[in-house]
Amino acid sequence: MKPIKEYIPVVGKQVIDELYLVADKVKNIKVQNINSTHSGGGVAEILSRMIPLMKDLGISVSWDSLEAGDKFFTITKKIHNALHGLEVSLTSKEYDYFLEINEKNQKKLSTDSDIVYVHDPQPIALIDKDKGQGKKWLWRCHVDFSKPQQDVWNFLKKFIQNYDASVFSAPAFARKLNCRQVLVSPSIDPLSDKNKRLDQREIDSVLEKYGIDKDKPIITQVSRFDYLKDPLGVIKSYRLVKKYIDCQLVLAGGGATDDPNTIEVLKEAENSAALDKDIFILHLPAQSHLEINALQRASTVILQKSLREGFGLTVCEALWKEKPVIASAVGGIPLQIAHKYSGILTYTTEGTAYWIKQLIQEPEYAKRLGAHGRRHVANNFLITRQIQDYLLLFLSLYNQSDIVDLG
Repeated sequence: MKPIKEYIPVVGKQVIDELYLVADKVKNIKVQNINSTHSGGGVAEILSRMIPLMKDLGISVSWDSLEAGDKFFTITKKIHNALHGLEVSLTSKEYDYFLEINEKNQKKLSTDSDIVYVHDPQPIALIDKDKGQGKKWLWRCHVDFSKPQQDVWNFLKKFIQNYDASVFSAPAFARKLNCRQVLVSPSIDPLSDKNKRLDQREIDSVLEKYGIDKDKPIITQVSRFDYLKDPLGVIKSYRLVKKYIDCQLVLAGGGATDDPNTIEVLKEAENSAALDKDIFILHLPAQSHLEINALQRASTVILQKSLREGFGLTVCEALWKEKPVIASAVGGIPLQIAHKYSGILTYTTEGTAYWIKQLIQEPEYAKRLGAHGRRHVANNFLITRQIQDYLLLFLSLYNQSDIVDLG
């Protein structure tokens, strides 16, 4: 992991100096992060990059995850889908098991920190432990919370309102709550293997490895194999384009240990693509960051055709690489894309196909979109900004009037 000072050429010395200034005021505060898993998914990826940098700034910060099995994660996947507005059915036994696993983890986790920062619904019930003993509790929601299923929301709300503050990725996710709410958008690490510059030989070697033709337009979506990422819809859009333009489609990604549906969705995508030699379904290991970087940099157009989305950091990753991005206008994606300026927002399979054709046929326009997109990410969505937001949030917990109320 690179030290924080190596980010100076990217963000400027003033930004790093300000981080040290704020960090000095937080250095005596112990912060503990808790999420569902250390492996796979956007939350684990963000924490794996952010925590070493915060330590380099002198912050006492740690990271723990839940001990749980497939039964628990099948239930939390239902909760995840319900928060995204899908109709799911959860039994009283499933709710009881959810609470049972949280209670078991309460007993195992040591929380000798000043601030406990809980991420997403899976560990939300940990708030019962040590509440009222001087600790500050934060709950961070990384999912699309704009239209949650009401009964699931009511269940979670009981816990959320015991937190000192809740943190959301986009204004549309703010809810009516008794606790304070703050807005902190996620970010990318520009120096990580997934986002750093690559030379052409590295890019070409990845294309050669998977048999992808670098001389034919490449349409790519990088995401977990999840129904909400709509891989089958991506294939349909590609086929509409394929009638007019000889192109290739790459669906690249993996799963997370807390997502039990990965293999099912992957098989459906593979079956849909089975007879087309120009569709590449790549189920990649969790640490395939250099390969993902190369695939994005080799792409002509990058998609994020999500049906629901918490934020969609793959959009930022692609924009940072100056690639034209076509993405669904859901969740936090409109914060990243100004339509027809820094990318394209779409609502349908047909609309996605239309814009793929336009951008392949108008490379200069596509290039302008990519340039504007990189500038937007540089100004708003780099990891140094998110670290500063978090440090200021930690300080504000000891002065409640400084927390911005979105309720």
